[in-house]
Amino acid sequence: MNLRQTITASAAAFALLAATPALADGHVEAAEPGPQSAGPALWKVADEDTTIYLFGTVHALPQEVEWYDEEIAAALTASDTLVTEIRMDPESEQAMQMTAIQKSLLPEGTTLRSLLTEEQTTAYEAAMATLNIPPAQFDRIEPWMAGLTLTMVPLLMEGYSPETGVEKSLMKYAGEKSQDALETAEFQLNIFDTLPQDKQIAFMMEAVNNMGQAKAILDKMVAEWIEGDADGLAELINEGMDDPVLAEALLYNRNANWAQWIDSRLETTPGTVFIAVGAAHLAGTKSVQELLEKRELTVERVQ
Repeated sequence: MNLRQTITASAAAFALLAATPALADGHVEAAEPGPQSAGPALWKVADEDTTIYLFGTVHALPQEVEWYDEEIAAALTASDTLVTEIRMDPESEQAMQMTAIQKSLLPEGTTLRSLLTEEQTTAYEAAMATLNIPPAQFDRIEPWMAGLTLTMVPLLMEGYSPETGVEKSLMKYAGEKSQDALETAEFQLNIFDTLPQDKQIAFMMEAVNNMGQAKAILDKMVAEWIEGDADGLAELINEGMDDPVLAEALLYNRNANWAQWIDSRLETTPGTVFIAVGAAHLAGTKSVQELLEKRELTVERVQ
């Protein structure tokens, strides 16, 4: 797993930091939609009595990024329910913090640095010093959690915040609308927690060795997203999908599950639904749209 995979894969990673007051300080005011634009991309699939909008998100954004335009606002206003990857209300985030702590603790007598080679330890401690975090602070946590933190914290320091990310904003714009989720935070955290230890360490060292690149990668993704260029975004994402097993776990298996959810919803429950998931899931091969079309459902790009 590399930085590109982490940045695009999991709402839980950003939501976990959003639930940590010391790390999340962004805010979103109620906003009027901006003028209609060419993007970000929005799709819909519908039958006689059900309409489902599909909107690709960026889980964390700088506060100044404007994306909530008339087309997106109209789709959200018309919807009865907002569906995100995981629930991101305060109660769910508090429970997620507890779950993450439980899952990420190393066994008694084992420390994170004891799992590393001398060379890895030197690089890791240097990265922690760059972030002004004492290495001992992470001694009890598993490499996957350290890797997530070392990927996300530099982004927060550069002005990216989950509080001004798309999901948090949509929740506020949705007001009292019903909210639902496609997955649980525990499911998403398990993707990382069940990685073999050597892959966890490799993931953490990827974050250590490329700490200065995270913002540049996400800046490029946001630029493609804001233009509504799904093909360009897919190309950027695919550059990092160099492990087919992880690609299946992080993207493709989940896309298949969500396509099944959408198909079932169309068949069973009338109404209008606005689904907001990471933009990586709505771009490239084996995207949610492609899998819906294989189910003989018509997906129309609205914007």
